[in-house]
Amino acid sequence: MIFSKKRVCEFSFMFLVLAASIATLARAQEVDDEREFSYDESSEVGPSRWGEIHSEWKDCNSGQMQSPIDLRNKRVKIVSHLGKLKRSYKPANATLINRGHDMMLRWINDAGHIKINGTKFYLRQCHWHSPSEHTLDGRKFDMEVHLVHESDTGRMAVIGIMYKIGRRDTFISMLKPRFQALSELTDIEKTIGVIDPYLIKFGSRKYYRYIGSLTIPPCTPNIIWSIVRKVRTVTKEQVNLIREAVHDNLEVNARPIQRTNGRSVEIYRPNDPKN
Repeated sequence: MIFSKKRVCEFSFMFLVLAASIATLARAQEVDDEREFSYDESSEVGPSRWGEIHSEWKDCNSGQMQSPIDLRNKRVKIVSHLGKLKRSYKPANATLINRGHDMMLRWINDAGHIKINGTKFYLRQCHWHSPSEHTLDGRKFDMEVHLVHESDTGRMAVIGIMYKIGRRDTFISMLKPRFQALSELTDIEKTIGVIDPYLIKFGSRKYYRYIGSLTIPPCTPNIIWSIVRKVRTVTKEQVNLIREAVHDNLEVNARPIQRTNGRSVEIYRPNDPKN
């Protein structure tokens, strides 16, 4: 079959667009193997040098929309137009994997979605950082969980919930036997059965919203962040359980606070008097 030059150019253009789209989607994903980088600032692969490890990680050093940030009240704009975080989650089969610096719970079937500006973002996974990565008016908390979502076009949205030491968290209590079982294994993704993401409690309809990045390489920007305003509680033993299961010989797995660079930060506050 013989194609005209015009037809060949059209095919070439379509191929380049497809290749660029695939590359963008691949770059947007968090790495599954975190052993190439460290949270130790004194390390040659510490947070300040993540952008030097691979060219595709350059945003970690040079990006202007990086996360986490300090959610400082004096620069936060109160709004009511964002709407509540409507979760349409459902129980689904899941796996647990030690990625090198954190434990990731990945849903392998459809676990539902949230809606942001009319777009569905499907729940893919959650993982834990200690201490918290985001701060409130400079205050760091004991732990933070990230619920990572992805739209059909590859755009990502993350919900963050911070925790302070106090009463036990029931979701982590339910996962305790799974964490303990995996602590003896490395580089293995273990099937743990059906997990209901609704068991991860929010506790408040108020949340902060800003545009940031992934907090681990490749530090991809243009991520929609929603940080729940209410700080929930977790026991010290539960924090230690997740950290010790990783076996990375580090006490923390939280990226340092990044520059805001003039980005707007909003807090959604509903008009009705409920929480």
